[in-house]
Amino acid sequence: MNEKQLLTVLALCISTVIACAAKQPPSIDRSASEPVKYIGSDQPDKRFYHGLLRQAVGVHRYQALRANRTNPPERGFVGWTYNHGPNLAYWNGRFFLHYLSNPKEEHNPPGRTLLMTSKDGRQWSDPTVVFPEYPLPEISRGSVCLPAGTFSVMHQRMGFYVAPDGRLLTLGFYSYCPTPRDGPNKGQGLGRVVREIYEDGSFGPIYFIRYNRHAGFNETNTRYPFYMESPDSGFVKACEALLSDKLVTLQWWEEDRAEDGFYTLDPGDQEPKALSYCRRPDGVVVGLWKNRLSALSGDGGKTWTPLVRSETLMFGGAKVWIQRTEDSRYAIVYNHSATCRNRFPLAVMTSDDCYSFDDLLCVHGEVPPMRYQGLHKNLGPQYVRGIMPGNGDPPGQHIWNTYSVNKEDIWVSRTRVPVTGRVDDHVDQDFDSLSNESDLELWNLYVPAWAPVAVASDPAGESNKCLELRDQEPYDYALVERIFPKGRNVTVSFRVFVRRTGHGVLEFEVQDGRGRRPVRLRFDGEWLSMDRAATEPRPLPLGTGRWHDLKLSLDCERQKYDLELDGRTARRGIDFGEKVETLERFVFRTGPWRGDVRAFLLDGEPGQPGLCNEDLAGTDHMVPASVYLIDDVRTRAE
Repeated sequence: MNEKQLLTVLALCISTVIACAAKQPPSIDRSASEPVKYIGSDQPDKRFYHGLLRQAVGVHRYQALRANRTNPPERGFVGWTYNHGPNLAYWNGRFFLHYLSNPKEEHNPPGRTLLMTSKDGRQWSDPTVVFPEYPLPEISRGSVCLPAGTFSVMHQRMGFYVAPDGRLLTLGFYSYCPTPRDGPNKGQGLGRVVREIYEDGSFGPIYFIRYNRHAGFNETNTRYPFYMESPDSGFVKACEALLSDKLVTLQWWEEDRAEDGFYTLDPGDQEPKALSYCRRPDGVVVGLWKNRLSALSGDGGKTWTPLVRSETLMFGGAKVWIQRTEDSRYAIVYNHSATCRNRFPLAVMTSDDCYSFDDLLCVHGEVPPMRYQGLHKNLGPQYVRGIMPGNGDPPGQHIWNTYSVNKEDIWVSRTRVPVTGRVDDHVDQDFDSLSNESDLELWNLYVPAWAPVAVASDPAGESNKCLELRDQEPYDYALVERIFPKGRNVTVSFRVFVRRTGHGVLEFEVQDGRGRRPVRLRFDGEWLSMDRAATEPRPLPLGTGRWHDLKLSLDCERQKYDLELDGRTARRGIDFGEKVETLERFVFRTGPWRGDVRAFLLDGEPGQPGLCNEDLAGTDHMVPASVYLIDDVRTRAE
């Protein structure tokens, strides 16, 4: 190597060190007072379910469980419609999801935990009970007096653990509530249970892995044996490995609250609930809890800096999720809201150093009506969890999350990595090369169980594929969305085939980056309507059962657009429905827009409709199907 080459290599090494150092967070001593911070300027507008945030590109959202009172997917005479607190893992090529369930509402027994599986995160099995209802012994503690046979409720912030030898354990926590207004997570419960999930999908026996001995529960007064009594030495060894991991088991503190030295964090006068954690580039563990609490550990969870409350991460009683992403960056997914009641939208922010987070984007801004009455039911996508470190890594580069919507349905989302709110190229999309809708990496999908989105064959008989939106859901809709490069003069073209019009009517919109809707088309059976806010032009006749070509030329300077239908100019100079400066995305949706939050209390926060509303009529049954096909979608700058 000559002198010039040596100097070049040395300069490269120095620049690499400088670049890496620039991404390093401050030392543990300097950052302990604020372990993570949001440095961006975007704040959600709580008048809208999507918060007027830009959408993250390439988020696919699937409804894994649709609650149903009279036709329960979990089987039984009556469906349980309070479903919440899901957890997620990926093991042996399958996703595993478990969630809490009560018949009607939070804290009201009986309670149980159910498990679902999926090969791809899209199609999910029916739920199976993994931790059944548990009749309590007689309980008499202070003012609390419960007769023997009263059923427990379940509460856990952790669902799965993959042991060093590859075994998969699933866990739950049995507790009780003196009244439905009192939580089960105050240290009064029986203890934590565990069982193994075998490779064939069956379950091992249930054991207690840790009793709440300080609350009076132990081997003598509980229904399941202690894990050390298992004849399976491998299972016992897996439990011992879990018990020795002080970082993983710190998730248990909230329900346990023992002062026997098992937990390494001193809570002081705080209540650290629902731990989520990851490691910074310098190896320091960042821990985030509900109610904006955070702390740091430089030794893998053995000791922690004092808990502090963030001034910039705005969330209340809902959970927060933090993880390292596959592009060696970091993401926080949570409800960026300063109150407990407001749990929408679900948003993501990203960071290079796991310290300063920016670029707040919407992950899930759809909030359908709450269908079932019940106490302590909040609106929105909430209690988000991802895949804990060590619990699997699905194929591809995505963030996988699970959460409940309205505390009754369970959803799973897949967010494209790198996380971004913008694209560089215009849309030029046919669907011929796709195997299914999951191949649409740059599209955003919202897929209820009864309103699926799929890649389908052309009914016209051509060797052609298209995108199908099918809707049999009485209170929700299918939605597909595509972001394109921001512009002031844009042309959007596509083909549409109205195959069947039942309950849901296809709507198409072009929006700005914040979700304002200047262009709105409605494919209403035999007619195509153009929504101009208060004034609507005469609708255009639209034949069903065949393809139609549409082209829209949009001009933000004029605040107008022209419409071509099947190669002919149909309307010129149609006024925008809302004033916008630029255009940035389009949306196809099998139902009317519902982004405006209407249920406000006097303090400006949405209430709990489950507390004061009745069940919605007809929610347990499908409605007549609507089927729409979309193809050859293109945008370009003019």
